[in-house]
Amino acid sequence: MKRVINFTKMRFLMISLSLLFIIAGGVGFYMKGGFNLGIDFTAGLSQQIRINPIGADAPIEKVRRAMSGIEGLNLQVIGDPDSQEFIVKVQAPQDDRDFQEEMEKRIFDSLAEEFGRVNIEIRQTDFVGPRYSEDLIGQALSITLVALVLILLYTAFRFHFIFAMAAVICLLHDVAIMLGVLAVFQLEVTTTTAAAILTIIGYSLNDTIVIFDRVRENRSLMRDADLVTIINTSITQSLGRTILTSLTTLIAVVSVYIFGTGEIRSFALNLIIGVVVGTYSTIFIASSIVLGWQRAIERRRRAIELKKFGRLPAAERPAAPKKIEEKVPAIETQALVEPGSERAAIAVTRSQPVRKKRKKKKS
Repeated sequence: MKRVINFTKMRFLMISLSLLFIIAGGVGFYMKGGFNLGIDFTAGLSQQIRINPIGADAPIEKVRRAMSGIEGLNLQVIGDPDSQEFIVKVQAPQDDRDFQEEMEKRIFDSLAEEFGRVNIEIRQTDFVGPRYSEDLIGQALSITLVALVLILLYTAFRFHFIFAMAAVICLLHDVAIMLGVLAVFQLEVTTTTAAAILTIIGYSLNDTIVIFDRVRENRSLMRDADLVTIINTSITQSLGRTILTSLTTLIAVVSVYIFGTGEIRSFALNLIIGVVVGTYSTIFIASSIVLGWQRAIERRRRAIELKKFGRLPAAERPAAPKKIEEKVPAIETQALVEPGSERAAIAVTRSQPVRKKRKKKKS
């Protein structure tokens, strides 16, 4: 097999980096005043408008000045700026029942006054009421929680509870970093974002399950190896498959982001963030959680054994150092006797045991 990469050696660095990203996302969320919620979650009016390029020149700055009297307005360009297509979004107050009709009229009149009525084309109009937006928020949260619980149960049934918790923590890590990026850069959060989060949860879980499955197989094949070696071997064996899958997905999603428009482009951008974060967490975070958790369990078990019996089991005691027996070479007696001395006259003999002869019995 090819050389095994020691991924677990970098686990503390990578976990610290992940915590840094999550904390930065939380600070950005606080500094920016929360997420940039779309009409789906805040209630309001959304219109797709086209201004005829032949009849009027309408760059986005000029369109924004034309509707400057409308409070809480959000204007975005769709596709090629030369086509002069825009999405206009305005948040609705909680207690105004006539908001939709009045706001549609104000938007059309403001644009018609600046660019002419014949040049204004309303292509699509969507309105979300306050009560419906609250229901959407509740449904998005409940769906995400149910998905995480089902993933926990499935992974615990197929592998082990430690692996299940590691997979769920890894998914929460991916979602936290993704939401942090949305908060820092004030990307719009809509129902499309919720769909992208659920997609990323499934994508990241698939990669994590592949590595955990390889860990389970290698545990039976590498019985004499420790958990660190098994984890590093499993990740190395799955590394090529993980990178190729992520690159293939990124090529498709980046193409959608470049050539797409509107909500599809936002969905593709969320997927790009999720695929990158999911691949990183699959390689460096998920298995590190398993390793740290397993070692914590072993330390706790050893502490209980020491407290209960005063010593570790015989199988886990450190081996006693082997005594090294020095072989002393045989020294001849004659070499120790100086010639011509009195000791030279003394003969050193080795006494042999004398065997007594048995007397023959007289017949």
